[in-house]
Amino acid sequence: MSRAEAATGHTLRAILWFATIAFLVAQLVRTDRSNPAVSGDLSAPPAVKDALQRSCYDCHSNQTRWPWYSAVAPCSWWIHHEVAEGRRRMNFSSWTDYTSDPGTENQKLDEIARLIASDAMPPWYYRAMHPGAQLTSAERDTITQWIAGEKLSHAASSPR
Repeated sequence: MSRAEAATGHTLRAILWFATIAFLVAQLVRTDRSNPAVSGDLSAPPAVKDALQRSCYDCHSNQTRWPWYSAVAPCSWWIHHEVAEGRRRMNFSSWTDYTSDPGTENQKLDEIARLIASDAMPPWYYRAMHPGAQLTSAERDTITQWIAGEKLSHAASSPR
């Protein structure tokens, strides 16, 4: 073995040791994987509710199912960030906060319809890890029709 090969071998071992130690130390930085109380969950027909729960609730509700890998850093940091951001943008577990203002509820409904129609939600990386989260075209249609009905009922009940 030449001197250059030996130096390369030592460098690779040092990098592997450093990476192992960094990975182990990263496990000490824990993220919160709790689910706050549900304050006012979405009320929808069973077909709509089931599809949304399966495809959206892990990031957009306080009913997140935390898989085992959500406890392993650095993956846990990314998942925690995604869930916190999802809850901040829209949280089905506090849907009644939106219903108290029909304009806000309509905006959220429009956003759901747009993201589902464009296939942006659930995101591809979530679907890769959760194949059952993929919405069928029939489910997309059912959700879109429900949203249209909700918006019609809001328009009919709003004062003129």
